This record gives sequence, structure tokens and C-alpha cells, in this order.
Amino acid sequence: MVKSRSLTKKIIEDLKNKMVFVGGPRQVGKTTLAKDLVSKGFPSKNYFNWDFKPDREKIMGYEFLGEKSLLIFDEIHKYRNWKNLIKGIYDTKKDKYNFLITCSARMNIYRKGGDSLQGRYHYYTLHPFSLAEITNIANTFEPFEELMIPGKSYENEFESLDKFGGFPEVFLKQNSRILRRWHNEKIERLFREEIRDVENVRDLGNMNLLADMLPRKVSSPLSINAIREELEVSHKAVSNWLMILENFYYHFRIYPFHKNETRAIKKEAKLYLTDWSEIPNESARFENLIASHLLKFTQYLTEYEGYKINLGYLKTKDKKEVDFLVSVNKKPWFAIEVKLSDTTPSKNLLYFKERLKIPFAYQVIKKTGIDFVKEGIRVISADRFLCGLV
Repeated sequence: MVKSRSLTKKIIEDLKNKMVFVGGPRQVGKTTLAKDLVSKGFPSKNYFNWDFKPDREKIMGYEFLGEKSLLIFDEIHKYRNWKNLIKGIYDTKKDKYNFLITCSARMNIYRKGGDSLQGRYHYYTLHPFSLAEITNIANTFEPFEELMIPGKSYENEFESLDKFGGFPEVFLKQNSRILRRWHNEKIERLFREEIRDVENVRDLGNMNLLADMLPRKVSSPLSINAIREELEVSHKAVSNWLMILENFYYHFRIYPFHKNETRAIKKEAKLYLTDWSEIPNESARFENLIASHLLKFTQYLTEYEGYKINLGYLKTKDKKEVDFLVSVNKKPWFAIEVKLSDTTPSKNLLYFKERLKIPFAYQVIKKTGIDFVKEGIRVISADRFLCGLV
């Protein structure tokens, strides 16, 4: 189980030409990926953690060892002028070293001053384990073609992923006590070790309360005004806190599909957590698990393959709704409706498939052993469907 990470070979390939940035939530495995997996593709490595004073001094002094070494900079986004620093090191040392930069915030967001790094790097997001990754299934994809879904069931692997989430520390140990402690400590560490080092947040107490509320908000349209009233703070404060938590990969939002992206973003988003294991409601947790897999899939096709691909959902003014739509260049590719056990093809899924001329439609069921096509909709178990992704 989990022989490697799906991004390893892609990162090694891209490092031959440019810097590679790897972002992702804390404890998702970025350091292990860099130090133990990617580094195997290079003669030697130099690892530097910005949180460790001796490493900071070496970075600032350009003290790097070895010929054709891989330089790994971890958490360097916490330095205010990290962008100029990396640019200077890269421009003077790129003929001798390869550069891999990892962090627990979206480095393509945290650009604070200085000249652009545009054209010097590729960016990847490291997600939690997915079902295809833990079963070591490597798929290839072609937009507007049907997903290649294996016929084999992976019920046990799916159940473990559903219960323990995809973060390596808890998934690999699969211990309920460790999972409970993980949930209790995760938010505290996020605020204490990450957000305070980068962001100037005056009311951390209420922001913490907001994070506590979000597991109950999963899969439903997110009302910032309702949260504002509950916390008794301003709309601007809630919006800012949500953006900060999103930039640190605590949650993500998807928006209604619309060919005019500006109009779509103005509508209510649906929110999902990066760690679905902390969601108490079974239905919401299952939908979140599917959403996380689809996000990983769409970001992979964007970041590595270079497609303009988007994950959204479908909704009409008269409340017809479908959980997810994957589109390429603003054209629908496939739609997904998520159900715990209902195998009757969704009327809303049929409606949107016909109206938007969506090539493929899937009704994904938590129950195992299901795979049939009816009325143009493929009704399929999640443990099979997810193995057709990344």
C-alpha cells in the first residue's frame, strides 16, 4: 500500500528545467516527498528548514554543498522577502543546483514584493492520499473522453480512507485514538505554527471559532452573512478569515458552473475540508471525500498537463442541483451526483446532462459492488469510481 506519491516522477522531470514549488496542508507529506522520494533522482541533496536558525543562516549566506545537488527549501514563505531571496539564489546558482521549495501555504498567493518569479518555476499541490494513490493505480486522461475505471472493487481501502482521511500520519497507522488526537491538535497547530508566522490576524479567537464551525457547513451553500451573525463580527472579517484558512489549505470552495466566471464567483460557494475525517455527518463526509478526489484530479490536470480545467457544481434558480461538474475550457466534461445508497438515476443529473449536453454523467454510491448504466447515467460504487482518478 502507498509505494510512492503520484507526483514524484512528475516533479523530478520538471526539476530538470525549472524550480518546482510544492504547496499543501501541513503534515500532508511534503517534507517526506522532497527528502525521501524526489531526492532519489539526484546525486545529493541539501535540505534547509526556515524554522531552524542554523538553516536560515546557511540560506542567507548561500552556503550550499555538493555538485549538481538538489536544494530543498522548506517553509521559506515565512520570510517576508522570500521571493527576492529565491530569485537571487536561483539566478546565480541554477547551473549548479536544482531547486525544490515546499510550504504549507499557497506560495502562488504569498508573493510579497520584489520582481516576479514568472517563468522560473512549476507549481504543484500535494493533496492527501487518494484511492488511486493508495492502490497504486496510475491512470491517463484525455479531456472529453470517458474515465478509465477499473472493474475491481477496493472496499477495504475505501473504508479506511473514509474513516481516517488521507493524511499520512493517521491513515498509515489507522488507529482511532490517534485520529481523535489528530483532530484535537490540528487546528491549534495551524494557528500556532503557521498562520501567526505569516498573517496579522487581530481576532484569532473568533477565527478559531470559525474553523470549529466549518465541519458543520460542509456541502451546503456557504452563507457568510449567517456566520457573521453567529460570531457577531463583520462580513469583511469572516471573508478575510475564510480566505486565510483557504490559503493554508484548511478548506476549499467550489462555485456554480457558469461560462462567465465573475458571475459564478458572486454566487454562493460550497465549502469542503481538506481533511474529511473530522466531519461527523456521514453524508457530508462522503460528499467531501468525493470533492477532495475531484479537486486533486482537476488540479493535477491543470498543474502538470496544462489544461484549463475547473471543478464546480450545477444549480438553477428553481433549485435543481447536481453536486459536481468538471469542465475544460468552460465546456462540460462530466457531472457527478453523490448518493449514499440511492441507485435510481437522479432526475436533476438527467436534466443537466440533456440541457448542457454533458458527455458523461456519474451517480456515485457509497455502497460497494454497483456498476451499471441506465438512461445514460453510470451508477457506480465510489470504491471503483475514485480509482479512475488520480
